[in-house]
Amino acid sequence: MEPTVTSPRPDRVSVRAPATSANLGPGFDALGLAVQLYNEFDVAVRADGELRIRVEGQGSGEVPLDRRHLVVRAMREAFERVGEGLPGLDLRCVNRIPHARGLGSSSSAIVGGVAAAAALLGRTGPGGGPDRDWIYQIAADIEGHPDNVAPCVHGGYTVAYRDGDSWAAARLTPHARILPVLCVPGWKLSTERARGLLPETVSHADAAFNAGRAALMTAAVCGQPESLYAATEDRLHEAYRAPAMPRTLELIGDLRQHGELPAVVSGAGPTVLVLCSVSEGSAREDSPEIVRQIDLIRQRAGNDWDIRPLHIEPAGVRTPSPHP
Repeated sequence: MEPTVTSPRPDRVSVRAPATSANLGPGFDALGLAVQLYNEFDVAVRADGELRIRVEGQGSGEVPLDRRHLVVRAMREAFERVGEGLPGLDLRCVNRIPHARGLGSSSSAIVGGVAAAAALLGRTGPGGGPDRDWIYQIAADIEGHPDNVAPCVHGGYTVAYRDGDSWAAARLTPHARILPVLCVPGWKLSTERARGLLPETVSHADAAFNAGRAALMTAAVCGQPESLYAATEDRLHEAYRAPAMPRTLELIGDLRQHGELPAVVSGAGPTVLVLCSVSEGSAREDSPEIVRQIDLIRQRAGNDWDIRPLHIEPAGVRTPSPHP
């Protein structure tokens, strides 16, 4: 664990937390990827103890504007961990991550809230950046599973797991030849509903199959993109969730069967993640191979899906504009 550095406490902070895609097919509740789509949170301490919240973008007019707000709940938990009460706040949220689409919007809010609290408390990691270990532990406790939280905190590609009483994560650098492409539908699906469709037990054969594919996924993402198609096969969760999102599974089947593209459910869905890749060089959006794959995705998806090529976010949560 990285050492914590105690710095002077600012009275204003800004935090940027990325969207994430979890599971990546076989890595249920373990594998995750951060992408360059962000929620931003500006927080200022109020001397009068009042709480004022403004929300712009996704969730505006839908989320509560009081102490039930997820960012505020995460901040309160972080302050309570050090024995302090939550001060009065001015909170401005600029949300760009779609809600209930399997893109880690709740993890972004939780991580952003804990990161804001850490900054206000003067807790920083080496070099003055976010205290990522502390943020990760609290955020994963709140979320209850670490697959979205880990890449949101650490960036890149992460393997998250429980280590005794603590949460742990291995952060790896994805190969430059990979470009995630998200197919975001206009409809929502709650994580609770998607999880409620999963069986209590699975066969040993299916568990063994997924263990092999999850291991292969790490090799594929970090150095062997040519193995992505096989690495993204799953037997633990995607098919069981089909009744809640039939069009998602139909699109995945179409892209895999007719396009030979490594398509999976992003998190709990209903977004589809396609891990496009090029044979050599970097995964630029304008490379002929990537353009061909994105065009094929658009043709198969039709007009009901928002197709978003997004580069991998390497650093995770950031506090880009701290104020003294």
